[in-house]
Amino acid sequence: MQDKVMVNDTLAQVKSSLTNYATVISECSNPNLRSAIQQIRNNCETSQYELYKLAQSKGFYQPAMMAQDTEVQQVKSQLQQG
Repeated sequence: MQDKVMVNDTLAQVKSSLTNYATVISECSNPNLRSAIQQIRNNCETSQYELYKLAQSKGFYQPAMMAQDTEVQQVKSQLQQG
């Protein structure tokens, strides 16, 4: 299997896992379990970012263009109001 395919498949799987962790955390009432899952999620996010940087450095992944500061502030204002 090509490196690009493996990296992109792994990134997709990790993104899915992060979504699932968020759901589990938001529904977890046991503080110890919630904390443990949050730590697992944090580790997963760190791994995802390292894999993302690897994919980008090898040209496997082209991120979207950076948003302008005004666009970021507009979205931030909308989210804080809503």
